[in-house]
Amino acid sequence: MKPGLRQRMSWLHTWCGLVCAWLLCLIFLAGTISVFRAPITRWMTAEPALPPVSAVLGQEAVIAAAARFLQQQDGNARFWRIELPGESGQAMKLVWRSADGSTHEAAMDPRNGAVLPHPWGRKTEGGRHFMTLHYTLYAGNFGFWLVGWLTVGMLVALLSGIVVHKRIFKDFFTFRPGRGQRAWLDGHNASAVLTLPFQLMIAYTGLAIFYTSYMPGPLRAMYGENGHQQWQAELARQAAEPGTATVLPARPALDGRQPARWQAGILMNAAQQALDSEARMVMVERPGQATERISVYMRPDAEASVRQLLSSAGRATFQGATGEFIALQRPDAHASPDVVHEVMDRLHLAAYGGWTIRWLYFVCGLAGTLMMATGAVLFTLKRRNKSDSEFGAYTPMFYRLAESLNVAAIAGACLACIAYFHANRLIPAALSGREEWEIKAFFAVWAVSLLHALVRPVQRAWVEQFACTAVLCLGLPVVNVLTTGQHGLNYALAGNWQAACVESVVLVMGGVFAVLTWRLRDGAWAQPKPGRISATARGYRWQVLGRGACAIVGGYVFAMLAAMALAQGMAALGLASRSIVVVYVTLLSFLVYALAAMWVFAARWAWAGLLAAVVVSGVFSWQLAAP
Repeated sequence: MKPGLRQRMSWLHTWCGLVCAWLLCLIFLAGTISVFRAPITRWMTAEPALPPVSAVLGQEAVIAAAARFLQQQDGNARFWRIELPGESGQAMKLVWRSADGSTHEAAMDPRNGAVLPHPWGRKTEGGRHFMTLHYTLYAGNFGFWLVGWLTVGMLVALLSGIVVHKRIFKDFFTFRPGRGQRAWLDGHNASAVLTLPFQLMIAYTGLAIFYTSYMPGPLRAMYGENGHQQWQAELARQAAEPGTATVLPARPALDGRQPARWQAGILMNAAQQALDSEARMVMVERPGQATERISVYMRPDAEASVRQLLSSAGRATFQGATGEFIALQRPDAHASPDVVHEVMDRLHLAAYGGWTIRWLYFVCGLAGTLMMATGAVLFTLKRRNKSDSEFGAYTPMFYRLAESLNVAAIAGACLACIAYFHANRLIPAALSGREEWEIKAFFAVWAVSLLHALVRPVQRAWVEQFACTAVLCLGLPVVNVLTTGQHGLNYALAGNWQAACVESVVLVMGGVFAVLTWRLRDGAWAQPKPGRISATARGYRWQVLGRGACAIVGGYVFAMLAAMALAQGMAALGLASRSIVVVYVTLLSFLVYALAAMWVFAARWAWAGLLAAVVVSGVFSWQLAAP
């Protein structure tokens, strides 16, 4: 390792940023796109216009018709779900899950309760695909944990970058255009400084949303191995004000000759009056059974979500046999720990501030992706001229692989995203499991982009993949017209501005990729003359691997044990209730983990200090847990 704190942090910033960037570019890009997951889903479903009707029924009658239809389809289902349209011109969606676990869907006209042809539109994951890709990479629990590790790596790269760039704000106003290494460095610095608060917030809140999953130690120290329900129950008790009780409304007037679920429209109106909100969904759990429940979920107040950060939706629950209220959750009912978690959740998901905040997140997300991309490219440009021979005789091979991974992680990810939109239009609407084929098409294109980058010269791979991305972006409206008959003007005339904006943004991005292809066509990444290669000290690679393992594993163990000891100590001293202690200490542990990982690379014997800290924390936690 190099001497000096800034030199060590520079090394950490470089390598941590590079290794994490190969997947973080895709993760960050997917998260950026998922800001508009609802408009994307609406565009991808491509629902046709509702047919003309001669008579319009009331909402109660339409909900009753939906319940009777679901009864005919599967009276013994696990649940029924009636999703009300959010905007005029949309169909009402009916979903039910059979006893064997299979899920079925149908569509109904919300004006008269007529069942619409199946399939109504295209069955698709839509924008939810980018959300799932963002936090699991479609790799199950392994992907979930991998994204968590990479997010901590992003925090480490950001914090070490702050230490390295002592002229960080001066560098923000410096840009030297051209094709040289300095232009990439200036672009990297400018995009980093511009969005630094945003990126720190996004990385931290991304971990905080799943805080007890990534850092379960404090929860288990306070409540045992299976104490999650008890912890949730304590939080729920704290939500109620002392000395007050929830007063439930009277039972709605129902026809006793019919099951309550067939009169879900009356229950929905009663819930809307009790909560002074508009319903978005009616859920019937275990229909026809003794434990049947009917829940009405409300829409969040759109105006309130613009004005304030916390503006959740309410919910009313009825007993299935009698139709009586059994629970009423108002939007303003929060325990203080729940408020903290909800703030983290809404900050990360841009679930506040309306469209203005969503566009701001989108722009900042693109800038953050650009920062990672320019950093990865800058690494390979610098190493062409000077190499530390970190991998011995395999160093040239590694750098060639790194360049190919850069192409796939940046250009290939963009190409796969637009290919996903084309797959939605080209896969037949009536094909069974078509939503899975759309996702398979995404990963197939991404895999092909990696193979292409491995076999083609690096410069040509960049140009060809960006060119393909530009062609697909600019050609998407044409494919849309040919497959569905819909287009931007059609969307605008129908008042479907969300779908119109989706196509408009895709066209703008197509222009951006076309310009990028033009700029790179004449050798922006041409191979320079071989530079000098520095000798690597004996044992260097083992030292790096050892410190890396110590930072990843040792830092996590230390953060976990320190959080457990702190939680037990605070609870023993009576500084706060144990449920609140679990929340705040767990949220603090992520910052401790990032700082511990940085500390391993900050000093010569830091790993020994971390080992000692792990032992001390473990002893304290064990002593505090002793009866």
